[in-house]
Amino acid sequence: MKIMFIIKLAIISLIWSLITTAHAQQLLVGPIPLNCDRACLEKLVNDYLAAIVAHDPSRLPLSKDVRYSENEQFLDIGDGFWNTATAVGNYKHFYADPEAGQAAFIGTMIEGTNKLLYALRLRIELGRITEVETAIYRPGGAPFDGVAEMDKLSQPEAIWLDPVPAGKRATRQELIAVANAYFEGLQNNDGKGYYPFTDDCHRIENGYATTNNPSTTPNRSGFDAFALDCKTQFKSGYYRIVTRIHHRRFPVVDVERGIVYAYCIFDHAGNVLKYTLTDGREVDMSRFSRPSSIQVTEAFLIEDGLIRRVEMVGSSAPYHTNPPWEGGLSGK
Repeated sequence: MKIMFIIKLAIISLIWSLITTAHAQQLLVGPIPLNCDRACLEKLVNDYLAAIVAHDPSRLPLSKDVRYSENEQFLDIGDGFWNTATAVGNYKHFYADPEAGQAAFIGTMIEGTNKLLYALRLRIELGRITEVETAIYRPGGAPFDGVAEMDKLSQPEAIWLDPVPAGKRATRQELIAVANAYFEGLQNNDGKGYYPFTDDCHRIENGYATTNNPSTTPNRSGFDAFALDCKTQFKSGYYRIVTRIHHRRFPVVDVERGIVYAYCIFDHAGNVLKYTLTDGREVDMSRFSRPSSIQVTEAFLIEDGLIRRVEMVGSSAPYHTNPPWEGGLSGK
């Protein structure tokens, strides 16, 4: 009886295995695992970077109708930077959102012999890549080259990579609300808003520290904004020149690490030339005397409802650029 029972169990197990295998074969999914975790998403980013350097999109599990953008312009995948990428740089910062099936990256790459900053977002659906959004910052014209400095690093500060204890993790919507408060505080900045920063908050923009970084050559007003911490900058009212921040999107949220990866457009209307800071000093911003915009990719590290680190990639864009991707919020 015992032998017969064992045989019956083996037969049932075999039949179930055949049924589940057949069911899996019927699912119309690509080669990327349906439950693609952090390691899986980071590998996919590395695979993408290798493919772009090889100038060969066929190496990737792309959806037939994959959408690809480069600096807010839809292109055929394989065009644009796919033609000119030479090598992957040293600095790599990965962002993962397994729940949403999204991966992101900020890092350095080489184009010819020139270093640049590269921001990337991948969306995975049914085992294939369906969206690729990229932003490229090519240095030039600035008195400093933060990209070269960033390329000397291999990864971000360790605090970006530390998991938040399970009991202290914020929800996706809570994290997004904090990131959006940054944009609200920056838009028409008057020094009187809600500015959720930690005391040691620090920001890197295009590889350059734009906080806690005293300048040896302050601007013509004598006000050294980059020497200040995040909260003091915002409380000064210095960023009044940013007249509108629109098309805010928050597609990648890493709840485990407390990170939001966002997109938006900064507008400078060109008519905010001189104004008085909250400490009574007047600043001259006449260099922003024409309408212009910046396309922004920005990552926020959030702890206990406060922003501790900011990493941004931004490039000049036509005034009031309207990104090609759907959705996006504007300020009040």
